[in-house]
Amino acid sequence: MATQALTPLSKLKTANLGFPRMGRQRELKFALEGFWTGKRTEAELLETAASLRAEHWKLQKSAGIDFIPTNDFSLYDQVLDTLVLIGATPERFGSGKITLERYFSMARNSKEQTAMEMTKWFDTNYHYLVPEWSAWLPFTVDTTKLLNEIAEARALGIEPRPVLIGPLTLLLLGKGVDGFDPFMLTDKLVSAYQAVLHTLAEQNIEWVQIDEPILATDLPEGAAEFFRHAYAELTKTPVKLMLTTYFDRLGSNLSLAVEAQTAGIHIDLVRTPRQLNEVLAALTPEQVLSLGVVEGRNIWLTDFAAAQEFITKAVAALGAERVIVAPSCSLLHVPHDLRSETKLPTRVKSWLRFAEEKLAEIAALASSEAAAFTANLAAIADRATAESSTNQEVRSKLASLLESDFARKSPYSERTDKQRAELGLPLFPTTTIGSFPQTAEVRKHRAAFKHGHESAEAYEAFLREATEHCIRQQEEIGLDVLVHGEFERNDMVEYFAEFLEGFVFTEYGWVQSYGSRCVKPPIIFGDVSRPQPMTVKWSNYARSLTSRPMKGMLTGPITILQWSFVRNDIPRQQTAWQIALALRSEVNDLEAAGIRIIQVDEPALREGLPLRHADWETYLDWAVKAFRLSTSGVEDETQIHTHMCYCEFEDVLPSIAALDADVISMESARSRMELLDAFQAHGYPNEIGPGVYDIHSPRVPSAEEMGELLGLAINVLKPGQVWVNPDCGLKTRGWPETVEALKNMCQAAVQARIHFTE
Repeated sequence: MATQALTPLSKLKTANLGFPRMGRQRELKFALEGFWTGKRTEAELLETAASLRAEHWKLQKSAGIDFIPTNDFSLYDQVLDTLVLIGATPERFGSGKITLERYFSMARNSKEQTAMEMTKWFDTNYHYLVPEWSAWLPFTVDTTKLLNEIAEARALGIEPRPVLIGPLTLLLLGKGVDGFDPFMLTDKLVSAYQAVLHTLAEQNIEWVQIDEPILATDLPEGAAEFFRHAYAELTKTPVKLMLTTYFDRLGSNLSLAVEAQTAGIHIDLVRTPRQLNEVLAALTPEQVLSLGVVEGRNIWLTDFAAAQEFITKAVAALGAERVIVAPSCSLLHVPHDLRSETKLPTRVKSWLRFAEEKLAEIAALASSEAAAFTANLAAIADRATAESSTNQEVRSKLASLLESDFARKSPYSERTDKQRAELGLPLFPTTTIGSFPQTAEVRKHRAAFKHGHESAEAYEAFLREATEHCIRQQEEIGLDVLVHGEFERNDMVEYFAEFLEGFVFTEYGWVQSYGSRCVKPPIIFGDVSRPQPMTVKWSNYARSLTSRPMKGMLTGPITILQWSFVRNDIPRQQTAWQIALALRSEVNDLEAAGIRIIQVDEPALREGLPLRHADWETYLDWAVKAFRLSTSGVEDETQIHTHMCYCEFEDVLPSIAALDADVISMESARSRMELLDAFQAHGYPNEIGPGVYDIHSPRVPSAEEMGELLGLAINVLKPGQVWVNPDCGLKTRGWPETVEALKNMCQAAVQARIHFTE
């Protein structure tokens, strides 16, 4: 392996598919939030954005990247940007030129309209805004942003490769309004893309990266025909198209992709290395192949020896001039750089690569840099022999699990009567998803404690005061099931990870989730275990303050897995079950402390679903078992809740039922309860809390508006099944709007009770 890794190759071309947008210090986040709150002008926001783009382009050029992307930068979301580009923004937001105010109203709500629906970008934790397809979309192309960024790059001496989301991916990621068939827009959509490509040709753009990750999925009926028609037209334009796929294999869509006759094709060889041989055999003699050999989704160093095997094989088959070295996908999904990380364990840090470091890996692989290969080989060997990654006690526990460890003592039909007797809740019980506003004061005290400017005693006193205030507010609002507010928690995954062995943490490893929202995923480098309780102290304290039922709040094993950077040296199932065993101990401890309602959130269950249907059964089997392993150790009287948000539930409804949670709460407000039809059709027997208002906006809906949504839920579900709650946690909201909205929500629930008891 070492000798092969050092075999010299001709210098190959390099490409990057996209770069993180927020900036090293999250400059874009703070500029956006300043603009939204009126503290920054539009000019100041745009100046920050332009400065970041310039910095990122120069970084890529200095790293040795040949094909540098433009139009990968966004003020909110690349899908929304594409809709603006082709003139297909939702009709309900008006027509004409898209101003910045209108742009953000589509993403964040306005006085007149709720925001566009959000959901996950394939199997990532990035959220995109869902296109709304309807008959009268104008498709008036607006290339202002696209051309401005090209001009900015060229002013820096950089010849860009613009990035577009491909027409098939865009079409299939959207939804028809009121049953409209999106394929009816084929001619208009293709014409709009043609106009964009002709404009780029007029600007003497040679290459365009056109992203079609949808080709890594099982396509629905009509998609292949649309794709053939679209690309027969698009390849007539005088630009070279790099058809870019990622996140899985082309598989059955390989011939479709090749026959499109684009100048190049990009494939993900990190997720699916075995597809290289069949792709090499299928390419036409003129097509260029871009090899995604550096992981764009995770933060571990690349195994250079393995990557060069792919590169060598491709060069032997195609020639060096037809091979490009690239990341597997956009680097949007990893942090900016490692330079600022001073607290990571030195040994673990040596195994990591963030976006900037991945650029260096791409360049080193393309040039067969001997020193880089030698250093890489040493780091790979060091990681493989690290004893800190293995815990034999944890592995022994996993090996001794029994089938009974994955099931509750009794079926739901028997548990529910015991739980109702235990809890004494009314019809349409009200609750929240868990977190309450993380105000500036909360963040100030947390930062002061974290940096040693506030004592542990003073910080704990503040948390007790904040928790009690939260309990009193909930009692006054009239909620039936209370939560403690989670003021001690920095993040729904990082907080738990800090209590668990096997994790390390960054200081600046931020990744965009949506808009200005960033997360800092912990890093799982070793076997996971729980040395001590994580939440019992604060849940028990909150329970002591009230006579109403108190809900314990945990993040589920799949969500901790999905929202962390996961080790890639053992199967993901094994890590998930290690986390589940740790959570099982926590659930049992909460029950022993008198907490009779325990919520184990799994918003990432659907997110982790493989893109290919053939791979679903295996994943869903171990993912569902991970949740059940976490929650099945309690008595029948203890009610287990879970929460999910922003995903297509229909795909996994049998598995959601198999979780056997007593109550599931979910996002439903933006979609106006449409997902409940699927729950009804499936005959879902357990209880459901469909969100009756969208918490991602400061807008406060009226009791009547929430009552209307609750009515839609009651029309589909049995009254005894329905809980009343917001669609997600409230940590990003302010107290005044939160109190007003929750009072309206409780009023809607009371009105529903009156109606059903008259």
